[in-house]
Amino acid sequence: MDAVILAAGLGTRLRPHTLQTPKPLLPINGLPILGWSVGALPLSVDRVLVVTHYLAEQIEAFLRQQTHVKESCTVHQEQPRGTGDALRACRDKLRSDRFLVLNGDDLYGARDLAALARCSAGVLVQSVTEPKHWGIAFLKPDGTLERLVEKPDIEGPQLANAGAYVFPREVFDAALTKSTRGEYEITDYVSALAARRPVQIVLAEFWLPIGTVEVWQKAQGMDLESVMRPRT
Repeated sequence: MDAVILAAGLGTRLRPHTLQTPKPLLPINGLPILGWSVGALPLSVDRVLVVTHYLAEQIEAFLRQQTHVKESCTVHQEQPRGTGDALRACRDKLRSDRFLVLNGDDLYGARDLAALARCSAGVLVQSVTEPKHWGIAFLKPDGTLERLVEKPDIEGPQLANAGAYVFPREVFDAALTKSTRGEYEITDYVSALAARRPVQIVLAEFWLPIGTVEVWQKAQGMDLESVMRPRT
């Protein structure tokens, strides 16, 4: 099974730490974020595609020396035009009929990724109390995904999109258009897929989006081994 890790961002909110180091390679307890992510992938994943843009050569060098996954490669995003465009760039390089997709600057629990990988199509979510700050999953009566809505003006608790998915190849059948941010959004792929077939919801036990220096520093004191190791 292939996994795609989206790692093309500039990491502007973590500057100056990302001026010389791409965000996915910032260390946490001696291991880069990307190292934790690759190590947490389920054993069904035997190939990783990492989408790069900023300081891509450093990520390429890391992948050459990692030992968690048998095969890895990078897909260069010439212009950072959004997560949907980043995934679309991988279309012709994917080999498996289903594939995982992860945000490259978030940390995910190994058991959660294993559960997600067992779905034919799925999205990882976590309950939040301030939905106005997150992309929110709205569900159908049967508990599968209806659509994803970015930062809706509603009260919590709600289920936030954690940015980890399993897709069938048919996800690319949807035509993407630019959002109001001027980018192609992966969430449009997800909502279009949910309109055609059931997309399962997987509740995350552990999800840490590393969006600020404060969160990155907080992660240094966490026992990540207990939730991100071993691969299962």
